[in-house]
Amino acid sequence: MPTLRLSRDRRRFLLGAGALALGSALPRVVFAHSGGPARLVVVILRGALDGLAAVPPCADPHYAELHRELTIAAPASSDGGLALDGTFALHPSFAFLHERYLAGEVLVFHAAASPYRDRSHFDGQNVLENGLAGPLGSADGWLNRALTALTQQRAVAISQNVPLILRGDVPVMSKSPQAAADVDEDLLARLADLYSTDDWLSARLSEAVQTEKLGGDAGKPAAADKVSSAARMAGALMRGDGGPEVAVIEAGGWDTHANQGGAKGALAQRLAGLDRALRGLADDLGPLWPQTAVLVVTEFGRTAAMNGTRGTDHGTGGCAFLAGGAVLGGRVIADWPGLGRKDLLDGRDLRPTLDLRSLFKGVLDEHMHVDARTLSTRIFPDSSGARPLKGLIRA
Repeated sequence: MPTLRLSRDRRRFLLGAGALALGSALPRVVFAHSGGPARLVVVILRGALDGLAAVPPCADPHYAELHRELTIAAPASSDGGLALDGTFALHPSFAFLHERYLAGEVLVFHAAASPYRDRSHFDGQNVLENGLAGPLGSADGWLNRALTALTQQRAVAISQNVPLILRGDVPVMSKSPQAAADVDEDLLARLADLYSTDDWLSARLSEAVQTEKLGGDAGKPAAADKVSSAARMAGALMRGDGGPEVAVIEAGGWDTHANQGGAKGALAQRLAGLDRALRGLADDLGPLWPQTAVLVVTEFGRTAAMNGTRGTDHGTGGCAFLAGGAVLGGRVIADWPGLGRKDLLDGRDLRPTLDLRSLFKGVLDEHMHVDARTLSTRIFPDSSGARPLKGLIRA
């Protein structure tokens, strides 16, 4: 079992030589290993997931002192995390994700982030979805640009509107399991970002939020149920005759500034809902699961230390997941920087050591078979420093 080294470098990279060799030898074929066309699902967790809670670095000696009552205990403890290796665990709400990890169908990525560093939801989500180094400069998304190279692939957004990641020249469908749009926590968080420099607008928004909370949520499905419904819809559409091969699902409500909770509480309930959604997606995909890869990403991580309202604030480095029957999983991929004060970015955030575009490129390369030149020039044009990860997809 690998352990966290306590020396100055305190770094591990868990892509073994065997996996790298396998990745470089993957055949360039049109179909995934099960014989059918590859399926790709992207789940965007809007609001910034706390990666140190979702994938706790239990062996890091600074983790508990920073995260305090939000800390997820080591796997051997009561309410402890679900063991991945000697350093990392999964939050105890991730029963399905852990089951699939043990089955070799989940890769966990840590200390990961887009190139964005300024902690605004609006801009962070733009960078996550446009595939560029900054929030401006493109009105289309990296996944739509990829579709131009995948002439037979169709896509659907399980959303009220087509998100930026799927906007572009290639037409895509948009479906929603809700009859009407709800104002969710992610939208409120992004409005708070927008109004933060205007005292009057900020105060009016705060009053409106408090009025909504006092009015209760009667008749509104829980956010966890919404993402489950979206995932089931995606699975059903993709499995249907002539269904799309690519889907994007949005899940809001990950902005946990207050009363976040640890093994139990508000975030734990959200994570359990995400876990149920992924299980439902796998169930509905059925025979398509072996040729499916599911990317789960968020715009940035959260602060390493708990704040004064028992939550976490906007941060930088976080975690991501790649799940599915097509995934060569059962591994954590992390060049771990450590959580010591000198190791933190700006003295507050997990320092990112993996550019998410390397993950995106690796999936598009090995799973969807987009060629390297197209990846570097058309889809991620300013990403020369983000080399595609190898060994992510089964041969």
